[in-house]
Amino acid sequence: MTESPSHKPIRLGVLGLSRGRTFAKSSPVIGIELVAVCDLNETKLAQFKTEHPEVETFTDYDKFLDFDMDAVVVANYFHQHAPFAIKALRAGKHVMSETQACKTLREGVELCREVEKSGQIYMFAENYPYFATNQEMRRLYQQGTVGEVAYAEGEYIHPMAPRESLRIAPGLDHWRNNNPPTYYCTHALAPLMYITDTMPVSVNALSITATEESARTRIKAQDPAAVTLCRMSNGAIFRTVYGGLAGYRNYYRVHGFSGRLDNVSNSEVRVTKNLWQISEDDHEEVIFKARFPAHEDLANRAGHGGGDFWTSFHFAEAIRTGVQPYLNVYRGVAMSVVGIQAWKSALNGGTPVDVPDFADEEQRKLHENDDWSPWPEDRREGQPWPSINGPFTPTEEALAFAKQVWEETDYLGL
Repeated sequence: MTESPSHKPIRLGVLGLSRGRTFAKSSPVIGIELVAVCDLNETKLAQFKTEHPEVETFTDYDKFLDFDMDAVVVANYFHQHAPFAIKALRAGKHVMSETQACKTLREGVELCREVEKSGQIYMFAENYPYFATNQEMRRLYQQGTVGEVAYAEGEYIHPMAPRESLRIAPGLDHWRNNNPPTYYCTHALAPLMYITDTMPVSVNALSITATEESARTRIKAQDPAAVTLCRMSNGAIFRTVYGGLAGYRNYYRVHGFSGRLDNVSNSEVRVTKNLWQISEDDHEEVIFKARFPAHEDLANRAGHGGGDFWTSFHFAEAIRTGVQPYLNVYRGVAMSVVGIQAWKSALNGGTPVDVPDFADEEQRKLHENDDWSPWPEDRREGQPWPSINGPFTPTEEALAFAKQVWEETDYLGL
């Protein structure tokens, strides 16, 4: 890995002001220079411009894409990435897209086809695989430490206080208030796929509904959590859990046929072996501190457990080498489609639903018109709701509190 690229920095534009602020502090090691930011919030853009006068700001995405830059980070709303990524690819830009890669199977098909046609680099910016513990578990797994994976678990539990949740989800139609619980699946699933190099082929899911008491104070239309079982390409089963249950937790466990790997904390990895399968000089269980493979100081200062550094690093490396990154379009779309197919399963009582291989054009053709979508802007007869209980109407008490919080923010109806 190059310590400080001597060649010309990659000129980067970011769609989404929050991620723009992250890249404004880009390290020379990554070799990226932030040159433009695009966002609809003119007030915040003006503030950003005052802080970073060297960066151009835009509210018009087409004009933004016309600016002189090599690559674009698509970091707008969760379910709106694919059309903007496709437009950037057609403009000759490399793309790093935040999760979710696509909101429908049709968008997934279109995105894969466009990446292939454009020849540009596409990276899925799922940062949780790059925690130090998950990188260490991948290294150990790839060495054969626990044998081939048979079963694995991934948990992304992220509760939020009501006021905090409302502040980042202003408006009843905001995506965070309409996101089916299976959709935000990649933080739980991606690390397991990264560690084991397997792909999902089918899913079963069950949704966890809100209690009567919590529903009384909620404005969210979706169920709060879900459990998904993924059948993987080698036959293994992965169980993933995500949602707003009590007790924040990121946990990953991989069972092979000769041992187990798991993270016992945000910095420690445990290796457990069957006693009858080890030598007298070996240990049944070892716990040790995981470290990043390189650039430890920079990664430790980055967000999301160092993942924000590594996604940026690998994106830049892919652009420089011309080789698609590990988190390429096929893996990104597959992870995203797991959430979509899992919701179909949950609405049908947990029956299995296939996950297509988006690298296979014959399979893509079968789904090129699938626009099944729970989002408010797609509401019509035959489209699903984001709760297994169907449509949800907030109480007057919940609405009054929500409006009070939204008035405290600079919500512009965006």
